[in-house]
Amino acid sequence: MTDSEHDFKIEQVAELIAQDRVSLDEQDQKKLQKYRDFVKTKFHIEGDPATELVNEAFLYLKLVNAKDVDPLQDGDKFGAGFS
Repeated sequence: MTDSEHDFKIEQVAELIAQDRVSLDEQDQKKLQKYRDFVKTKFHIEGDPATELVNEAFLYLKLVNAKDVDPLQDGDKFGAGFS
């Protein structure tokens, strides 16, 4: 999968999350299952790769919605581990 394909998939999942107005800190596995199922159905990705894609979509939304944040300086706030 190319970077642009991967980014497209993240944006699709992020759009669904935003439409549902789910908290960007959601931890309820039952709620998160909806997004893993979406990834499985739409992109034919299952298991850990599906979970990672969903997690990346949440991270993407956090970064997009952050105001005046430099991901390289403040990445640890998002669990990104940038250094």
